[in-house]
Amino acid sequence: MIVKTLDETLNTPDHVTGDAFESRRILLARDGLGYSFHDTLVKAGSTQNLEYKNHIEANYCIEGTGEVEEVATGRTWPLRPGTMYVLDRNDAHIVRAETDLRLVCIFTPALSGGETHDADGSYETA
Repeated sequence: MIVKTLDETLNTPDHVTGDAFESRRILLARDGLGYSFHDTLVKAGSTQNLEYKNHIEANYCIEGTGEVEEVATGRTWPLRPGTMYVLDRNDAHIVRAETDLRLVCIFTPALSGGETHDADGSYETA
């Protein structure tokens, strides 16, 4: 059994911050599960252009409001607590945060922990 707390992740190398986000990476590749689990904050007023070419990502909004846009079609969906979106085809997407957003995110394959976004908004594989 693995038991972890958010407090154990904060202010460690697994707590990655950027201009528009904080990724608190609670489960990572070293945990041996094949996926990683993140508690992510997206800052109000920010826009992120992302495309995870090497990962499938599922996101579940638990706080805040915003929208996600599928770049290929221009279609947008509102984000609010209780909304999930899954990038099941490595979809290029844009996340816009109206208020601070808090998302629970799962990546497969698992992130190792130190990844940062490439210029195109993706992560390299571990």
